Amino acid sequence: MLWRGRMSFLGLDVVRGPTAQSKLTMMAYLFVLLAVAVRFLPHPWAFTPVVGSLLFFGAHRSRRELWIALACLAASDVVLTKLVYAFPFGWDYLVTWLWYAAILGLGTGLRRHQRPLWLIAAALTGSISFFLLSNFTYWAYWKPYPMNLKGLEMAYAAGLPFFRRALEGDLFFTLAMFAAPLAFEALSGTVKKLGNNPAAT
Repeated sequence: MLWRGRMSFLGLDVVRGPTAQSKLTMMAYLFVLLAVAVRFLPHPWAFTPVVGSLLFFGAHRSRRELWIALACLAASDVVLTKLVYAFPFGWDYLVTWLWYAAILGLGTGLRRHQRPLWLIAAALTGSISFFLLSNFTYWAYWKPYPMNLKGLEMAYAAGLPFFRRALEGDLFFTLAMFAAPLAFEALSGTVKKLGNNPAAT
């Protein structure tokens, strides 16, 4: 069962009732769809909302729904690999899918901890873990460098330019997505006040 009560972000509390929960549900699925869509659209390389969307989905959806976000991203991997890039499909993608599951699991730990420091720590964990896993898998599966420690160092060195942009994207989208419910509530409150204020019409 999802936790219901108060959600804290930037030191402010947002009351979570049935209406608020439906909005969080909608946002969680929209953010995952956004992460999938961005992969098919022109965008700065490695600057994506994948980590942010997985953390948000894990934090706001029940555990029995987590497979949906995983399936969406895994399906996009298959389409991109086979139909768009025409690359061979190998065991390296299993590592990526396990990483998706791990980030969703990390997101479940944010249900009661959504202050900026926790979110930044989660985004950093996502960025660093993906950098380590993806470059190791690339080195082990594709064998672009010698299969020794020096070759592994070369693989990580080649991935460093992408790591900075990925880190920026993970931090940006994670903070933006978790701030979205608060911003939505504030905007809704402002609109209601304007609607109830005769002087505003």
